[in-house]
Amino acid sequence: MRGCKGAQLPCYKADPVRIAALDHGQARVGLAVSDELGLLAHPRPSLDARDRNKLLADIARLAEEEEIELFIVGLPLDMSGGEGESARRARGFAKAVAKATGKPVQLFDERLSTVEASRRLREGGTDARKGKKRVDGAAAAVLLQAYLDARRNEP
Repeated sequence: MRGCKGAQLPCYKADPVRIAALDHGQARVGLAVSDELGLLAHPRPSLDARDRNKLLADIARLAEEEEIELFIVGLPLDMSGGEGESARRARGFAKAVAKATGKPVQLFDERLSTVEASRRLREGGTDARKGKKRVDGAAAAVLLQAYLDARRNEP
């Protein structure tokens, strides 16, 4: 764990990794970043996806400023687990992020993350029309939290 040298309390075996999740869309990319301990996902404002070069530069800047060590990109599988055009675009986007940042990128099943994010926003009292911009970050947070939880439950 960062800052453990000389600490009186026991430290984790390995440093927590700061992780960012990207929920790729054609107009916007939802963004969420893990906390310093790698336990909780926090949504961030979405990124404009219309200019791919600017988007990748923004992601590279994020990686540097936030000390991101790993990116998770949502892989939109269909309900039977198959891959369509959206999944192929996500794979291409993941490769571009890896090249732009020099950081590892993992694909993670994002089925129903946007549906879950929309439901949570509605339950929190956010109007669907007003929450449209917030749903991208919320979907990325759902994706990242699922990844963090699965990672924590690994043997």
